[in-house]
Amino acid sequence: MIARAPERIGHLALSAFGWLALVFLGLPLAIIIGVSFTATSYLRFPPVGLTLKWYGQFLKDPSYLSAIWTSASLALAAAALALVLGVPAALVLSRASFPGRKALGALFLSPLILPAIVIGATILQYASLLGFARTYTAILVGHVVIVIPYIVRTTFASLVGFDESLEEAARDLGASGPGAFLRVTLPVIKPGIIAGALFAVIISWINVELSMLTPPPN
Repeated sequence: MIARAPERIGHLALSAFGWLALVFLGLPLAIIIGVSFTATSYLRFPPVGLTLKWYGQFLKDPSYLSAIWTSASLALAAAALALVLGVPAALVLSRASFPGRKALGALFLSPLILPAIVIGATILQYASLLGFARTYTAILVGHVVIVIPYIVRTTFASLVGFDESLEEAARDLGASGPGAFLRVTLPVIKPGIIAGALFAVIISWINVELSMLTPPPN
């Protein structure tokens, strides 16, 4: 019992810290949501009265609706393209051994350490040279660049410890290469792919710096 007391205190302290962190992170969001229901024409918390008028005005404003549609389509398109590029890259990095493998892996993960504004400025310069600056394609390329590390990393993590002999056994039993991947490998790495896709959508949706440097035409 004496030996267990410090352990129990440690668990309680860790739980308390976790709840305090959640409250600290969620409190600003709760305040913003509360302010959105105020009946006054200015921000006030606690709100005065309860009204949905501001939500109605928001839904009637075409500029807001257009921005939401652009952000949603961009996030989904960037995540889809990052999946097409990132999953094969993670498979190659986890299975193949070739000169420059570590450098290639570092290249795929480098957008995580570079500021988004630097990536945006670089893509703007290249897009200007190639003649597609200030287009939807330019901003899409930028968002794919910043979200692909999340796909590569989560998929690569799912492949760690995967027994490749299972896929080889499926091919020995008559499955094609793609068939063995879809039936054996994909179910194993699917959680990592889904997690990476969710990260990609969120990161693309909340990105501001890169979007400001590569905005599509109005």
